[in-house]
Amino acid sequence: MSNAAVNDRLEGLRKLFPGHRLVADAASRAAFESDGLTAFSAKPLGVVIPETTDEVIAAVRWCHDNDVPFVARGSGTSLSGGSLPVADGIVIALNRLNRILNLDPDARTAVVEPGVINIKVSQAAAPHGLYFAPDPSSQTVCTIGGNVAFNSGGAHCLKYGMTSNHVIGIKAVTADGEVVTMGGPSVETIGPDYTGLFCGSEGLFGVALEITLRLLPQPEQFHTVLVGYDSLRAAGDAVSAVIDSGLLPGAMEIMDATSIEAAEAAVQCNYPHDATAVLIVELEGPSERLAFERDQLEQVIAATGPIVRVVAKDDAERLRIWKGRKSVFSAVGRLSPDFLVQDGVVPRKRLGEALVRIEEIGKRSGIRVANVFHAGDGNLHPLIMFDGNQPGQLHRAEEVAAELSRMCIEMGGSITGEHGVGMEKRDFLPQMFDEPTVDMFDRLRRAFDPKLVANPGKMFPGTEAPALSLTGLHPLEKAGVIHRE
Repeated sequence: MSNAAVNDRLEGLRKLFPGHRLVADAASRAAFESDGLTAFSAKPLGVVIPETTDEVIAAVRWCHDNDVPFVARGSGTSLSGGSLPVADGIVIALNRLNRILNLDPDARTAVVEPGVINIKVSQAAAPHGLYFAPDPSSQTVCTIGGNVAFNSGGAHCLKYGMTSNHVIGIKAVTADGEVVTMGGPSVETIGPDYTGLFCGSEGLFGVALEITLRLLPQPEQFHTVLVGYDSLRAAGDAVSAVIDSGLLPGAMEIMDATSIEAAEAAVQCNYPHDATAVLIVELEGPSERLAFERDQLEQVIAATGPIVRVVAKDDAERLRIWKGRKSVFSAVGRLSPDFLVQDGVVPRKRLGEALVRIEEIGKRSGIRVANVFHAGDGNLHPLIMFDGNQPGQLHRAEEVAAELSRMCIEMGGSITGEHGVGMEKRDFLPQMFDEPTVDMFDRLRRAFDPKLVANPGKMFPGTEAPALSLTGLHPLEKAGVIHRE
């Protein structure tokens, strides 16, 4: 499309936004053409940069009225292509909506705009002895709006759950332009959990404008142990042993030798070089309870055949251990020019079996695979390494990714734990769910977005079906669970 044609299409939108906050030049659009999954790219017509929630609402209503698709985007850390732009649509960049609107230490809540960086919430709450529990590896750059869209988890999701467990209220503009509120300031609600429904909707329902978060008291004490094993299966089986013992650690993470190599090169975390895999186990809570649980964990770990055990002596050593784990996704870039990050889930009891299968798939394909994952809930994050400049390598990497997704389904798991379906895994949705279930997903999506303008092409396989028209009250308004403004 020529520049003149682009300008004509966006003429009405320019009346709503000053020139510097609606950009359509090639260089500006190129900065938004992909997210963390760089295998997919598309240049949008333009990028809107709102500074207030009213401007977000105006942009969404303009898109709905003019049948222009849109994608709401924060920091673009999505690893499933979830914030990939639409070639004939616009990007609504939310990074300037980055205010913490209210922090109530007595109620242990915070109300934030969608562009607030995850770690900023915990930093603001820290003086009150509180923090925000979901901690994705990208928490220093990812936004709360993105966390809501993909129901992010993080290393401590085993004990504390996902983003949906910590969102108690949402004010949003749905894709058809309605401003609605779901939930409220209290963790106690009546009726269906519509905030939980909105979490994980991958931008298909609309845009969150204000998000009410539940904050937790900071743990009194931590006990962090780094355990080395001579095989991935031994590390995976150790996870089951810890859970079977009755312990509920705050976090359990596994990294294989390739991940260790990458982290060591990036941040010099001093992990054991002779280990084929390491398991990080972190207990947290009152000092009296930890005094008992430390001994119990030591006995369990000793029975799993470790080759080395390192106990963090202080906060500095604990942070060093976690720095190695949280650096892996970016650090693998030192070992390979390109990589795909998978996000499948297997039942915890089959974790060791899954790790062996992943090793076999990598060897058979000739593709190097680094393993790092949230071991406590079986959420695998294999990093499939390739060189996109070499003919056929991306295709081979995608074949490995597909085989891993099928493995998770066969084992009774899920194609995604926290990264979402996005573009990457949409063809596997009908393999995981039967046709009536996928149809129900689609009908629910259309209740929020009858014209299918919000993040089209994501999650659902194939081409988009014709839009359905809705008349009268919004379906969720009829149920009395949302309120119009």
